[in-house]
Amino acid sequence: METLIQGITSISMGQIVMMLIGCLLMYLGIKKEYEPTLLVPMGLGTLLVNFPGSGVLTQVVGTTKTEGVLDVLFNAGINTELFPLLIFIGIGAMIDFGPLLQNPFMLLFGAAAQFGIFFTVIIAVLFGFDIKEAASIGIIGAADGPTAIFVSNQLAPKLLGAITVAAYSYMALVPIIQPLAIKAVTTKKERQIRMTYKSENVSKTTKIVFPIIITVLAGFIAPISLPLVGFLMFGNLLRECGVLDRLSATAQNELVNIVSILLGLTISVKMQADLFLNVQTLMIIAFGLVAFIMDSVGGVLFAKLLNVFRKEKINPMIGAAGISAFPMSSRVIQKMASEEDPKNFVLMYAVGANVSGQIASVIAGGLLLSFFS
Repeated sequence: METLIQGITSISMGQIVMMLIGCLLMYLGIKKEYEPTLLVPMGLGTLLVNFPGSGVLTQVVGTTKTEGVLDVLFNAGINTELFPLLIFIGIGAMIDFGPLLQNPFMLLFGAAAQFGIFFTVIIAVLFGFDIKEAASIGIIGAADGPTAIFVSNQLAPKLLGAITVAAYSYMALVPIIQPLAIKAVTTKKERQIRMTYKSENVSKTTKIVFPIIITVLAGFIAPISLPLVGFLMFGNLLRECGVLDRLSATAQNELVNIVSILLGLTISVKMQADLFLNVQTLMIIAFGLVAFIMDSVGGVLFAKLLNVFRKEKINPMIGAAGISAFPMSSRVIQKMASEEDPKNFVLMYAVGANVSGQIASVIAGGLLLSFFS
């Protein structure tokens, strides 16, 4: 009983708050199904790391140093960037670039929808963050958790916990945030624009060559992004080459599942009360929302600009699908189009923009690293 009382009295108010945040993350993952593969392990990990003297973290008692299991995993998987990169192999194996290859024009929307990243970098600097911290906050707008982890761990590792929570939370909230942002900058008439879709076959050779070409181009444009782009395209090559189906299936399932468990638990190292509970964290979460909204708005406004010069109009909502939240964003766009006009089918265009956003987001992350690393 004495040991129990001593343990309870040794917990600070900040640690109790973090435990409640951990419970909230698990609730959102389990009950609301918001990115459960990451939020559930992260939530439980947040409980583990906020107990005083917890064995999951490295401790020094007298002259004896005992390494905690989560610190070991963090040093092996996050500090080395290994876990985010392994996730990218699985993501690449899941993505079908066919809709993009049928309409390469959609690449422009993937690029335009990264506007919020660079916009937020400027805003964060104006509010007192240094340029590396600002770049790490801006990458939240990529709507790509592994990219956010990869970039922030190199530029501002002390912000990793807040940035990861913000990135995955906003990814999960795409169905709520994007419709509000899109409706704020479009009219009902614009949202009702129909686009004629012509299905064209994409040859197997094209699908095989595409990831190789993207890797080479990324090597010239932003060489530091090659770990991200290269692993993503390697996963896609497993999918498309036709002779590695077992490896493709493993990358999509076992690899992603195992690394997601380890990644969620390991990120919780940065969810300790003394690292997370501060005004800076609230600002990061707020600026992350700005980045996310401005990415969607940037894509929509770019589409509207193109419509000024085009005879065949583009439904501007397609531009918002240029973020990296695949395939959730493209589904949201189709749902919005159907609500405005039940016969309006823009899904394939939205998917094309969405997969291009996956490529553009990792290149944007690489550009930030090349500028500020």
